[in-house]
Amino acid sequence: MGSNRIKKNRKNETGASLPAGNLGVDIGKAMKIRLQTFSYRFAEQVLNSRLSLKQEIESILHHPSIKIPDLSRPYFNEILDNLFKKNGWESQPAVFDEPRDPSAKMDFLKERVGVEVEFGHSSFIGIDLLKFQVASYSGLDKIDLGVYIVTTNSFQKRMKSEVGQKWEGSLSFEKVTRYLPHFKSAIQVPIFVIGIDM
Repeated sequence: MGSNRIKKNRKNETGASLPAGNLGVDIGKAMKIRLQTFSYRFAEQVLNSRLSLKQEIESILHHPSIKIPDLSRPYFNEILDNLFKKNGWESQPAVFDEPRDPSAKMDFLKERVGVEVEFGHSSFIGIDLLKFQVASYSGLDKIDLGVYIVTTNSFQKRMKSEVGQKWEGSLSFEKVTRYLPHFKSAIQVPIFVIGIDM
């Protein structure tokens, strides 16, 4: 599909998954975040023109303070909120003038790049994508591209089976990448999707 691409980073140094329960292996140390990406409407090329912002986002998602076994959905949101703010991102900027409506706010904004972090139910996909669209058009002209951060199905399953954290039912990277191309006529802003995996 031309500009719509999925990339997977290496699983770990050897390319193999690390099974839970190995003798002498601390499961928290064996688990590392890796990122999958999907570029919608040439979003990766647009983001690469602001390479320092792309690297900053990746660095936040790989920050050493993120300990996978401790990650409940609310706690991961809290960590990311603190890290983005420490890096100078505006938190909860209004998409349009409706201050009491949380769906009228983006999670983060910096240098015309909007970020939405969605660890909630998959039904939020439409609201999140429309935020990017509205913020880029409709006379608001606040962003040039959106970055959508979600988790993969594999991450959600492993969080439950290996560390007992409930993530299943969250919006998944796979669902976003499957649905987004169908919205081509409605969502015209470039969106770079990042899937948190391990």
